[in-house]
Amino acid sequence: MQLPFMRWAPVWREPGTLRADLMAGLTGAVVVLPQGVAFATLAGLPPQYGLYAAMLPCIVAALFGSSRLMVTGPANAISLTTMALIAPLAVAGTPQYVQLVLTLTFLVGAMQLLLGLARVGAIVERVPHSVVVGFTAGAALLIIFNQLPVALGLNLPRGSSAWHQLRGVLTHLSELQVPAVLAALVTIAVAVLARPLNRWVPAMLLAVLAGTLAVKLMVWLAPGWPALATVQALPGPLPPLSWPDLSIATVRSLFGATLVMTLLALTEATAIAKAVARQYDDTLDGNREFIGQGLANLAGSFFSSMPASGSFNRSGVNVEAGARTPLAAASAAVFLVLILSAVAPLAGHLPLAVVAGLLFVVAWGLIDLAEMRRMWLEEPLERAPLAVTLVGTVALSLEWAILLGITSALIVKRAAR
Repeated sequence: MQLPFMRWAPVWREPGTLRADLMAGLTGAVVVLPQGVAFATLAGLPPQYGLYAAMLPCIVAALFGSSRLMVTGPANAISLTTMALIAPLAVAGTPQYVQLVLTLTFLVGAMQLLLGLARVGAIVERVPHSVVVGFTAGAALLIIFNQLPVALGLNLPRGSSAWHQLRGVLTHLSELQVPAVLAALVTIAVAVLARPLNRWVPAMLLAVLAGTLAVKLMVWLAPGWPALATVQALPGPLPPLSWPDLSIATVRSLFGATLVMTLLALTEATAIAKAVARQYDDTLDGNREFIGQGLANLAGSFFSSMPASGSFNRSGVNVEAGARTPLAAASAAVFLVLILSAVAPLAGHLPLAVVAGLLFVVAWGLIDLAEMRRMWLEEPLERAPLAVTLVGTVALSLEWAILLGITSALIVKRAAR
């Protein structure tokens, strides 16, 4: 039986393929450095866990999945969903919280693998597009609400609902820190203005450098201003071994979270893989991709990885950088380890307000206003699922948002018939 990645052997023999893949991998490693830290923060985890998710899971998914150029690792909606699902069970950032997230990674991987082996990939494809669009937009709003206190320099409890966060910001608005606001604004401005340079230098990396330097400059010009909170120092480039908690009580408490995360991760990965396959006129084996994603999360759970899935941003960068085979994604993980070994000691200089600014940019990119407007005007049957899922994601738990969105879609279509 031929291993999945061997199908690319003829392409590797073509002139220039290895060089193109390695250069794309180096670009991807640079891009994921600030993204991994930001997404781990969004998930309520120490920053290194986002980078760990871009290592072994990225390699395993590239080798055993079906997609040519999709990059697996930390993703925006996955990170936010992790925070929303686990925060009610433990305090974000604590050892108990980290243990639950690692267990969730294992359970999601096991579920994905079983679905792939059972060849039921069509289940995810039946999720209405309006539900996915509404959920993604709602997730973006949650990112904004959760990061708003950080961008303002306010010390508010994490993991509370969007409305509690907004009320807390309004209540403590007089306590905002000007340096934090300026750092977030500089980061956002540079991330947006530097997008045309993405082909040569990642805009997010430039934004991190600009935001951090702006804070250093403010400290020099106004030493009396309060010091800003920074990212925790990264322990090192290699992920430590971990072991999921598979006790009956823990598995039972994570059952609902596992179903939601599996559905979301597979929906996101399948959508990206399909888009890349269409671009290159490739055939995509959905069940094989399920197996690759499952193996990636199973392996990652033993190497300190948060749940991983296909990444919209990194897959796009991978394509733009000229990648030709999955070797590009696999090499990005190796380059990340090498880069991290050099820059890990510098992570403690990165202000949290800069990370918040990055996440604002990510959140805005998740809201597809054009698609939402098109669906609302041209597809009346999609209006209810879109609105129900969007409102439910912000106001209710994510499990209920997806369930109510799918149910409303079925009711509307049945009524129309």
